[in-house]
Amino acid sequence: MINFQFFPRSQGLTPEIKAVVDCFKNIEPQLRQGNVHYVSNEVLALVRPHLEAIGYSVESGKGKEDKIDVPVLFGENNEVDKSFFADALSADGKIVIEVEAGRAVFNNQYLKDIFQASMMHEVEYLILAVLNEYHYKVSGTERVSYDYHYIKTSLETLYISNRLKLPLKGILLLGY
Repeated sequence: MINFQFFPRSQGLTPEIKAVVDCFKNIEPQLRQGNVHYVSNEVLALVRPHLEAIGYSVESGKGKEDKIDVPVLFGENNEVDKSFFADALSADGKIVIEVEAGRAVFNNQYLKDIFQASMMHEVEYLILAVLNEYHYKVSGTERVSYDYHYIKTSLETLYISNRLKLPLKGILLLGY
């Protein structure tokens, strides 16, 4: 089931962000087929045609020419000095999408995604798509990490505590 929560919670979804939620809802039947566990690049490949249909540039491979490069710092003669890669970027450059799988929580990738989106030039919103449940094995024993709920709690703490101000207008956490 597709779950989502927008932060700050005092605002609702913009039509542009709702359109991205709908893209993930379109692929939900494929994500639920059998006992298939997709990695993040496979999920991105499934949602790519839907995102492209609403005007997003979407990473199509691992080569430099296949990645979405978003400027962070500019140098002399307006040359880009630093940039970060995004999984997808809206046509106007204001919404960045990151799709994560198993490493979203364990490697704190979600924190890196928030940091990088906060540094990206003209980006106003981050959409962070993560697994609702990440199933893995440790020494042959099946374990489950509830990534969506873990990150949701972290984002609620961040926004409610009001101790750290992000330059983003909002973050959509989407669980798939």
